[in-house]
Amino acid sequence: MRVTDACDLAPGYIRAIAPYQPGKPIGELARELDLDPDGIVKLASNENPLGVSPLAMVAMQRALADIARYPDGNGFELKQALVRKFGVAMPQIVLGNGSNDVLDMAARAFLARGLSAVYSQHAFAVYPLATQSVGATGIEVPAHEFGHDLDAMLTAVTPQTRMVFLANPNNPTGTLLRADVLLRFLQAVPTHVIVVLDEAYNEYLPEALKTDSIGWLAQFPNLVVTRTFSKAYGLAGLRVGYALAHPGVADLMNRVRQPFNVNSISLAAAAAALDDSEFVRRGYDLNASGMQRLVEGLGQLGLSFIPSFGNFVSFKVPDAPAIFQRLLKRGVIVRPVAGYGMPGYLRVSTGLARENEIFLDALKAALAE
Repeated sequence: MRVTDACDLAPGYIRAIAPYQPGKPIGELARELDLDPDGIVKLASNENPLGVSPLAMVAMQRALADIARYPDGNGFELKQALVRKFGVAMPQIVLGNGSNDVLDMAARAFLARGLSAVYSQHAFAVYPLATQSVGATGIEVPAHEFGHDLDAMLTAVTPQTRMVFLANPNNPTGTLLRADVLLRFLQAVPTHVIVVLDEAYNEYLPEALKTDSIGWLAQFPNLVVTRTFSKAYGLAGLRVGYALAHPGVADLMNRVRQPFNVNSISLAAAAAALDDSEFVRRGYDLNASGMQRLVEGLGQLGLSFIPSFGNFVSFKVPDAPAIFQRLLKRGVIVRPVAGYGMPGYLRVSTGLARENEIFLDALKAALAE
């Protein structure tokens, strides 16, 4: 075979991937529009406006002295912290460079060409990316009122399906599956299908709305629960996530895990943050008040929005691309979600009270242009 372009050597399913588009960084916007970075408000990436857990900060500083050495490839201390908090066994844990890494491990361990994964319309972009990167077929099921239609997703499962991705709450819509509905789905899904339950925003749920997902692991050996330290724990820049699963499933995921995929600083910070319940509580309270203010403000502007159970809300505007650009010129970064099949919507994260007001004022001005 004669190849004129080295890129043609890559499999077609790799060349067809549309890369994930992250939220615009503050520094990039400052350079583009010659803005003062200190005056820019970023509410695009569902980050924790409180910053970093104080306990995690102390742990990071202590860990700095040892960064000339490789990290603990098994993540013993973090796994021990997860064991203490959730009552799982160490062989059930998979650590990742963010929960994105864990989602990708699940796909690499169980998907291949000729197999398929099922996920919902308007669901997290990493699900189709992880599926496509291993040559498997993605089956996108139409959403119901912006949320997962579990009956339709169950119908979409075929003998070739090996994975179903569920986000609860879902990003970017913020919709939530009730515990009883989710449990019935787990009871109905065929045992040859791994169910990946992505709970990146679980800490923002009131206790009454949380599921017993970790308790369900004993009943459903095909269940994988993934969570992250990027949101409520304020460690987005360190990239730490984890999965809890049946020991056999976790073992297969760990076989495709890159050595030392979580660095020493991240391991130390995550283990400390996991014990900082006060920081998580403060973040929960701030998010609740911030969400109330955002939806109140959106309503006052006559805008419709999708009720959200995360730390963000998606809202509908006329000419979303234009409004997005007008907000950028005012130093406010939100997130376009056209790539999620929602071209008329923008997504805004909850911020500090001052940041929420700056956003609402900028949005009012942008709508008036």
